[in-house]
Amino acid sequence: TPKPTSRNFTLNFTLTNLRYTADLDAPNSRRFLSTVKVMNHYVSLALLLPLLGLGAVSQRTCVTFFPRSGRHRDDTKVDAVCSYKDNASLARFDREKLYQELSTMTNNVTKLGHYSLDRSSLYVDG
Repeated sequence: TPKPTSRNFTLNFTLTNLRYTADLDAPNSRRFLSTVKVMNHYVSLALLLPLLGLGAVSQRTCVTFFPRSGRHRDDTKVDAVCSYKDNASLARFDREKLYQELSTMTNNVTKLGHYSLDRSSLYVDG
């Protein structure tokens, strides 16, 4: 039996109610660490079920966040690199299906936990 292969995909979205400030650029700042912890929680929850349902065995979804300034003062764009284990005996990773699942789980790309999302900002590349 072939071993699951580790694969990466990127996930991009914009939080409309998290004001971007310079301390989000500092990986050791309290605000950055707190935001990453919360994002890891929400994104892991949002990704776990869709990945399992799509046949991607996810022992651990690793997420690395890269926050950056959005177009508006209160926006923070988030780029995340996620990994999953692709099990050859199950269905292949389908980014369109994952996008649809994430859209549904985020109330049509409007909510991620207590954060508001820009509806047109969700992007999955894999």
